[in-house]
This record gives sequence, C-alpha cells and structure tokens, in this order.
Amino acid sequence: MAQNLIEKIAQRFALNIAKNQEIHSGDFISLRPAHVMTHDNTGAVIPKFKSTGAKKIANPRQPVFALDHNVQDQSEKNLAKYARIEKFAKEMGIDFYPAGRGIGHQIMCEEGYAWPGMVVVASDSHSNMYGGLGCLGTPVVRTDAAALWATGQTWWQVPPVARVELKGTLASGVTGKDVIIALCGFFNHDEVLNHAVEFGGEGVHSLSIDQRLSIANMSTEWGALAGVFPVDDRTIAWLKARSDFIAQRGLAGVPSDADGNGTHPRINPQRIAELEREMKHLSHDPDAYYHKTITLDLSSVQPCVSGPNTVKTMTPVAELDKQNIRIQKAYLVSCVNSRVEDIAEAAKIVRGKKVAPGVEFYIAAASSEVQQQAEQRGDWQTLLNAGAIPLPPGCGPCIGLGAGLLKDGEVGISATNRNFKGRMGSKNAEAYLASPAVVAASAIAGKITYPGEWQATLPLGRFMENELPARPSRKIEIIPGFPQTISGEIIFCPKDNMNTDGVYPGKYTYQDDFTPEQQAAVVMENYDPEFGKLVKKGDILVGGFNFGTGSSREQAATALKYRGLKLVLAGSFSETYKRNALNNGFLTLEAPELVRDLKEKFGEEKLSIRTGFVARIDFSRALIKVDGKQFPVSAIGAAAQELIVAGGLENWVKQRL
Repeated sequence: MAQNLIEKIAQRFALNIAKNQEIHSGDFISLRPAHVMTHDNTGAVIPKFKSTGAKKIANPRQPVFALDHNVQDQSEKNLAKYARIEKFAKEMGIDFYPAGRGIGHQIMCEEGYAWPGMVVVASDSHSNMYGGLGCLGTPVVRTDAAALWATGQTWWQVPPVARVELKGTLASGVTGKDVIIALCGFFNHDEVLNHAVEFGGEGVHSLSIDQRLSIANMSTEWGALAGVFPVDDRTIAWLKARSDFIAQRGLAGVPSDADGNGTHPRINPQRIAELEREMKHLSHDPDAYYHKTITLDLSSVQPCVSGPNTVKTMTPVAELDKQNIRIQKAYLVSCVNSRVEDIAEAAKIVRGKKVAPGVEFYIAAASSEVQQQAEQRGDWQTLLNAGAIPLPPGCGPCIGLGAGLLKDGEVGISATNRNFKGRMGSKNAEAYLASPAVVAASAIAGKITYPGEWQATLPLGRFMENELPARPSRKIEIIPGFPQTISGEIIFCPKDNMNTDGVYPGKYTYQDDFTPEQQAAVVMENYDPEFGKLVKKGDILVGGFNFGTGSSREQAATALKYRGLKLVLAGSFSETYKRNALNNGFLTLEAPELVRDLKEKFGEEKLSIRTGFVARIDFSRALIKVDGKQFPVSAIGAAAQELIVAGGLENWVKQRL
C-alpha cells in the first residue's frame, strides 16, 4: 500500500518490525525518536527514571533539557529545583539549556534537534511545532520520557492522518496565526481530534517557516497529535540561513556534543546537503490514503480572533471592532508567536505610537537569540518605546505563571495558543487569541481592532471524510504471555467525551497514599454513583467516543484496572488516556462499530448498562464477537503486547536494563 508522509517518517524510526512490513495508521510500533525534550518537568521525570533502576542514560545525545516554564520565579525552592536539573544533566552528559535561553520548542528548532524527516518527542503538548520544519513532533507523558532516557525507545500507535490542502496565498496583513485560528474555529467539531495532520497544497509554498511553525504549534489546540508540513525549498533555505547565522554567532552556548572543529553538531552545510539529496523520499506517495481531507483557501482568510475562552469560536476582527471590546491586557509571548517575524510585525504596528491608557502590553521573545535579533533590527526598542513591558524569554503568563496575569473582570488579547478559562489568570476574566499584529494594534487602541479595510466574512473551506480502503488482512503475531483471546460481560457506558474526572474524581488525585483498593472503590463515582454496584470483576467496559478526555491523571486508568475490569473498549480514546493506560499495563481498544451497534440497541439515556452480552476478543485476528455479530477492533502489535505482559512501562524498562 502507498504511505503518507506521517507513515513514512514513522517507518524510518520504527524498531523490530517484520521484514517487508509497511507501517500504517493504527499500528502499534516500538519507536526510537531522534530526541526527547523535557523542560521544568524534568524535575518530575528524574525520580521516575531512577525508580526503574537505571544508572545511566541509554543515549545521552537523545534527551534535551530546556528550562522555560517558571523562569520568572526566583524563589529559593525553584532555583534549587533548576540547580538539581542542571546537576543531573552534567552528571549524565545531557544537552542542557538554562533558564533565559528560551522556550524549549524554539530551542529545538534553532539548534537543529527538530530536523526534517525525523521523529522528535517532548513531554509537552506543543511538540507539534516541530512539524513546521517537516519533523514529526508529537507529545509523550513523563513516564514515557523516563523510559526513553533508560532505554532509548518508546511505543506509539500511528494515528489516523488528515490531509489539509492549502490553496491560494494570504492577503497582506494576514498571518499564519490567522490561518490556524481559522482552522480551529471553522472546523470546530473535532474533525482532526487525535489525528496527525499533514499540510499540503500549492498554498504551503507561500508560507514562511515562522508561519508554518505557528500553524503546526497550534494544531495541538485543534486536537491533533502532530501537524507536519512538507520539506521543500523554503525549509532548506531556512536551514542554510540558520547555518550561516550560527557560523557568525560561533558555538558559544552549544552543549558538549559539538565536534570540536568549529562546526555545529546538527546544523551544518554537510547535513543540509544530505537532506537535499533525500528530500524526494520525504513526501507522500501520490495515492496515499488520508482518513479525512480538509481544504482551505488562504486568500479567503482574514485577520481573526479566537474566543473568548475557547479556540472553537472564531470571529473576524472586522466584526469584533464594531463591538468595541475594551481590553486591559495584551500579550506578545509564547512558543507559537514570539519569533523575529512576529516581533517585527508588532513593531510595525506600534511605531511612533503609545500603548493605550489602562492597558498593560507584555512582550517576551521565544528565545534569547530572537530577542537579540529583534534588538539589532530595532524592533524590540520600538515596542519598549511604545510602552511594552518586557519579560524574560520563556513561557510565563501563557500558563498562568509570573507577572501580568489576568485579574477578575479583565479582558486580555494574546498571541499565545491557549485561552482556556482561568489559564492566564482569573476564571472570571476573558481571554482572546490573535496574531501579534492584531494584539499590538489592540494594545494601542485599547480595544480589539486591526487597521485596514476588512470585510467580516468567513473563510472558504470544505471537509470530507474518506472511505477506508480495504487493507490486506494479516494474522497478528501473539507474543508469549499475551492471551490469544479474552472474554467478559459488557458493561456499557454510552456517554461520549467521558472525562477523566468522571472516571476518577479530582479530589482524590493528589492523595498519594490512596491504595489500589481505595481507587477501585471510587471509580466512575462522578459519572455514575450506581456504577460501583453494577460492575463485576472480569467485566469488559465499553465506553463512547473520545473516552478519557480532560486531565492527564493516570489514576483514571489504574482505578478501572484495580476494579477488576479486563480492559476498556471505546469508539475512540484521548491519546493521553491511552498512553497512561498502556503504560500501567491496562489495555484499551478502539471498536467504533461495536459502540454504534450498542447505542442503537440500548440508547444513551442510562449512564451504565449491564448488557448481558458476553464479548469474545480474538487478538490474532483483531476481531470481537458480541451477540452473534463480529466487529473489528484495533490491532495490538508486539510493542503494546510487551507492555501488558510486563505489567506496565516501568516493569518493561526494568526487564531491559
């Protein structure tokens, strides 16, 4: 079968696959990413790593540490945490970037860790950003990061892939941020939830790398697990310019893996030349399959705004300008929109003007290098002259840390990527998202606005779900210790978007001494108080679609395991829930056709239903039999089977040390 770009990159980094096996969406694979980045959460990963019994890093060149989240906190406690992380990095020979160097995702791009055609992961959801350079960036959880340090590998289920065809070109004054805001707001019914997004079409080639990085970054908020652009001449030109800049800058601050001859270890002419030679292999096959196809006409995109407090609501600035929405805070910060191009656009807007009375305008560069370049161009000083308040290169207000947070009743407009209620401060505030240019214009005007003659029209786009082609059947090899079949009575919880607080109440999450028995006793308490009376040991739970959404608490998986359920079936899962479950030796399977059949039979009014149906799962054929019918389930490859047999990721790591 033909492969799309996501499948091709996954194939290159997959381990222990059968001879002539092609990797496709749905496959569980063992994966050796080129790099894994952790930031301030490195402090939480270190004890997980030590608990495996590991004494050294499997490949010290694979991890990257970058302190970026809480860089404004100069307390003794936080500085001690940062010192512990730096000490560990030095002991293990790991590349380390201290607070003040910049946001980890930006560093990964600037220093060549996020390289076109590679798989690079991070214990942060905005690792999608690496896709702007044609690198398959995707998030992992902290346990995965610890396992990667210890063994160099992790597991991944290749997600369904959606193709986004970009046509036309952007009008002057419209940015990449407007494109992703339009995609999030126009296609706002979970069209790409838990998919990898592959961008293509002739419109791609008109987008700068900074614009691509912004779009890829915020594909996270659109619901995607990755957002990857093709590798083209613009990619090569950006890398060559970056190589020239590094040659002028020198290697000061480059960690210890520099080769000693004055050449950058990752971004150098030789490596770029190799990439040019292999570019033809970094594209999808002409007849590759995509689960969904979305088309967007770039020429129809206008400056637009997300919110308040959700990315699913998108409004043209021209419409909001009429509403006269006053603001108190404006932000040009974060990994999505604080690069040189962004700062230049904002400076052009504010030059010769002053921030409106009663408005605080905060700025922070994505990295120290970005700030230095913006200073050399004069753009940084232009913003300061207008009254902007500088913050150090790093995260900060985007995640509710440091100076300038929203207070009760305030309205803020931000060039960040998330505007969840309460994320940037008070839950009683309103947060909007926009491009750096719109943010700057709004800071000057004191209200949401943007100069120019714009019509309040929506973008032109369309969505199509593609028919799944017949895939050659293959018998799935079952490893020793993993069952050929599992049977159990179905208890059906039909609710879609079952969140982890419903499965395991938040009030118990941080009770670290909560025993497995106590977890089992409170499982599904918030969803259905009657569940505990209905469920029996040995049952198979069948949920709705997008099971396990919300908080990443792993107890939402372990509590079901401790209650004696054999596994969970659902129409689809939150990817984080799926990772937490498998990392704890608890199996989840997707069976959308079964879920639809049960909804037809039992409806969705009752919260929990003992169906009386016994399900029998045949893992070698990826089939489940229920009530005389046969349904497909997701295939469980060797990588996932190994985790179940071992009893979870920590035990799996210990067995390999």
